[in-house]
Amino acid sequence: METPSDRVPLAERVEQLLAEEGPLPIVAAGHPVLRRPTVPYDGQLDDALLTRFVQALRLTMRTAPGVGLAAPQVGVGLRIAVIEDPAPVPEEVRIARGREPQPFRVLVNPAYEAVGTERAAFFEGCLSVPGYQAVVARHAAVRLTGQDEHGRKLDEEFTGWPARIVQHETDHLDGTLYLDRAELRSLSCNAAAARYWGQPTAEEAAGALGFDLP
Repeated sequence: METPSDRVPLAERVEQLLAEEGPLPIVAAGHPVLRRPTVPYDGQLDDALLTRFVQALRLTMRTAPGVGLAAPQVGVGLRIAVIEDPAPVPEEVRIARGREPQPFRVLVNPAYEAVGTERAAFFEGCLSVPGYQAVVARHAAVRLTGQDEHGRKLDEEFTGWPARIVQHETDHLDGTLYLDRAELRSLSCNAAAARYWGQPTAEEAAGALGFDLP
């Protein structure tokens, strides 16, 4: 189904979004833009507009707060995402999940492929699916390719939690939500997740809720 914003050129759509000060509105699950493959970025925004858009994505991600944000999550069907993770977690969580701080970076036209066959399963959430978390088994290591906002080539391997972030945000650009890959028996509201499943790993949740881990 076409929405009114589909008929607005991308640059004009971005200009409309940036007309208001502050964080951008985050689109929630159910909006068609989250279920469509994005258009590869090939200069639809001039340099100044791209810079402003990236800055707005960063502000929106940090305000939410989150560790990544894809353009469709603010209603723009371009293959652009941002990631950043200060990783403010206890040491046992950092070790169990391989969660290391990640600097702010822009991913333009990203794609990933698995490195090896190992998979890791942890609770995961999404700014476009507020209020819930679920266990997702993802590749433990991936190779990311694409460009940055300046057109420089990206070709980098990510492991642990950074690999999870890369997969989550790139999936958004393909019209895939984390729930599509989740173990639905693990689906928990945030309050239940905090009360029952705050452990570094998902083993207790798997045993109690009846699902398998890889």
